[in-house]
Amino acid sequence: MLGLVLRAGTVLAAVAVLVSLEAGTAAPQAGSAGTAASPSSAAAPQMGATAKPNATPSAKPRPARPAVPPGTVTIVAVGDIVMGSTPHLPPDGGAAFFAGVAPDLAGDVVLGNLEGTLSSGGDAKCRPGSTDCFSFQTPPSYARWLKQAGFTVLNLANNHTFDFGASGQAQTLAALGRHRLRHTGRPGEIAYQRVGAIRVAVVGFAPYPWAQSLTNLAAARRLVRRAGEKADVVIATMHAGAEGRAHARVRRGTELYLGENRGDVTAFSRAVVDAGADLVVGHGPHVLRGMEWYKGRLIAYSLGNFAGYKVFAMDGPLSVSGILRVTLAGDGAFESGVLVPTMLAGAGVPALDPAERAYGIVRQLSRADFGSRAIKVSSTGELR
Repeated sequence: MLGLVLRAGTVLAAVAVLVSLEAGTAAPQAGSAGTAASPSSAAAPQMGATAKPNATPSAKPRPARPAVPPGTVTIVAVGDIVMGSTPHLPPDGGAAFFAGVAPDLAGDVVLGNLEGTLSSGGDAKCRPGSTDCFSFQTPPSYARWLKQAGFTVLNLANNHTFDFGASGQAQTLAALGRHRLRHTGRPGEIAYQRVGAIRVAVVGFAPYPWAQSLTNLAAARRLVRRAGEKADVVIATMHAGAEGRAHARVRRGTELYLGENRGDVTAFSRAVVDAGADLVVGHGPHVLRGMEWYKGRLIAYSLGNFAGYKVFAMDGPLSVSGILRVTLAGDGAFESGVLVPTMLAGAGVPALDPAERAYGIVRQLSRADFGSRAIKVSSTGELR
């Protein structure tokens, strides 16, 4: 089994050809692909747990939005996903990989962090026999299992998207496209989805050159504002923070790991909320982290390892994860939320956790790190 430590490897510059939905073209209807668009693209969203938080006063007003569209949108989000890495792949070609959690992935916008590539062949970033560098390559055909499980948007802003260079990335985009799965996270990229009358935008960030920058806060704000010009609800997702069981706490200031700047997660999250993000979803530390309210918006700093077949260390908190389910109004206001406790079972297959460990972990970390801003987690996982 591969160890936990995941290194970014040699940084390769990527020139991404962004999929454009130019302004003036028809917005995708509910259930349509609405695949990831460049910043100049037109909007197109879809989708559908309890107390509403009070907004926190701030000197920085959030951008004004037009009239509130009717209805609600249910966002389901998970952390890191690796469906195995060739030649270490799950039995039955991965067909039953998400079977134990599929009912809990039902939602309007279903978001996950695709940690690695959907590709074959090519040159890996790691030298053969390396014990401290890891490259993930899942067969392109496995994109169908993401679609079958209910995912609608995959984040590609992470340290493994470029494990097999530009070829691996291109194959990943093609595999997602064949199954009408949206993607976000490349520089300037916004994924749009329509849910009834509500337009949803998803933007991904990470501290790597092939991703929308996590460390350039001014650029992050601009992208979120641009997304908000064409969407009613904006979701920001970040691959950020140091890795491992020793890094479950949210620290103020820049986090470093293996010599890399992994971002200032608090400053980033609050900056994008200030710019108009209605929900912030984090992943990258490989463990659950706490959650906080900021200006009435929920920030989940890390959802941990959702799925990792024979690629992640699985001792203690490294095998504990959760599915975040949040329902928002047409203006992004929080309606309800719940945390579904999950775990890595067997060789790293996602499963519901009968011990419900995620509740206690997130409850304790939220209190310790955020005090009065902490998300409250009930005995049944409701978020208040």
